[in-house]
Order: sequence, then structure tokens, then C-alpha cells
Amino acid sequence: MIQDAGDAAMLDRLFHALADGTRRAMIDRLGSGPASVKELAAPFAMALPSVMKHLAVLETGGLVRSDKRGRVRTYRLDPDALPRIERWVALRKAGWERRFDRLEAFLAEEEEKRP
Repeated sequence: MIQDAGDAAMLDRLFHALADGTRRAMIDRLGSGPASVKELAAPFAMALPSVMKHLAVLETGGLVRSDKRGRVRTYRLDPDALPRIERWVALRKAGWERRFDRLEAFLAEEEEKRP
């Protein structure tokens, strides 16, 4: 399960982005489709610069993409983000399952040794 430094840094940014409830709420909103900064800011009692900082963290984390048309910046989910998370989880899950399988085999052997 060794990763290169680039993968580790990317995962750090991705999980950092997901670590905040406001950013997760923005991700949930973007699950319904693209949204402008103004639309994403509407449910939150914070200044627009704070919203922009959250969106920058999400974009740096690889979770969203943005484009600007005129004066309107629109954000959308990055479709590559979820598979990256799923791969990371799947690798850990496989390792855990191997350990549990070995534990199960060990316990079965110990049970057989009992008189």
C-alpha cells in the first residue's frame, strides 16, 4: 500500500477539504448540479470572501472545478474525485479483510487444539 508523495499530498488535500462541515454542505449542494458562488453562499451566514476560501480549498482538494463566464464563477463537482476516494478506501478495506481472515484462521486453529 505504498503511495508516492504526489498521491499522499493529493489525498491530504482531498481529506482536508472534506474535513469541514461547510465544505461538505457545499459538496452536497453541488450534487444537485452546478452552482454559482452566490448560490453556494446563500445558506451560510458568512462573508463572500470566506465562502471563496472554502471553495478554493475544495478546488485545491480536487473535489470541484470552476469556470468563469463574465462576472459569474460557477462550480461543479469533479467526477474524478469520488473514484480517488473509493480507491483509497478499497485498498485499506482489502488490507483489513486479509488481517481478519488471518485472525479467523488463527482462532479456528486454536479452537481445534482445545481438548
